[in-house]
Amino acid sequence: MIKYKLVCKKCKNIFDSWFASSKEFEKLKKNFFLSCISCNSSHVDKSLMSPLVIKKSKQFSKKEEKHKNIRAKLKEYKKFIKSNFNYVGKNFAYEARTMHYDKKKPLQGIYGDASLDQIKELKEEGIETEMIPWINENEN
Repeated sequence: MIKYKLVCKKCKNIFDSWFASSKEFEKLKKNFFLSCISCNSSHVDKSLMSPLVIKKSKQFSKKEEKHKNIRAKLKEYKKFIKSNFNYVGKNFAYEARTMHYDKKKPLQGIYGDASLDQIKELKEEGIETEMIPWINENEN
């Protein structure tokens, strides 16, 4: 999509209009499908336009900074979890049930992979679980 500022040669009215492409504008003009919104004249042409330059706003910078802080915090959580819990991989639901029903106090907690259905079932059984977004180290 492209936006053009159009000018009527008859009444000198200036208005904006959107087109699929510059070729589409030329095709519509050639076939007299363009008309002024004020006087309905078909003598409409493009006026000179300057490109839109988007400046980085303070609000965007604040959101970007907040996003970086959240990512940093999630990486900090990941480091803590890896240092203080045992990774059980895809066996998370099984291992969580074993710990819960055997009533044994493990030396360390566990972390691993589980589907949303498995997490829901564990919670229904009264087994405390939490989901934490896992950020890969190679992600920006």
